[in-house]
Amino acid sequence: MAEHERIHTGGPEAPPAGEAVHLPGPTYLPVVTAVGITIAVVGVVQSWILVAAGLIVTLVAVWRWVKETRTDMAELPLDHHA
Repeated sequence: MAEHERIHTGGPEAPPAGEAVHLPGPTYLPVVTAVGITIAVVGVVQSWILVAAGLIVTLVAVWRWVKETRTDMAELPLDHHA
């Protein structure tokens, strides 16, 4: 069976890679959002004060996360925007 296999060694090379892959920078905000949600859920059983604190933490974290993402997107070259 191995005698029927062919290895292609000649011919055109693979085309060069297209655009560069953009990855967002590291951030702690998803963890802070999860902690805020956890505090709010625990607060449902314990106290409304914890619910309020958890919601505040969650909203602030999501607001900052969106702000960071918009800043990151604004720094991309114009041909990357969809």
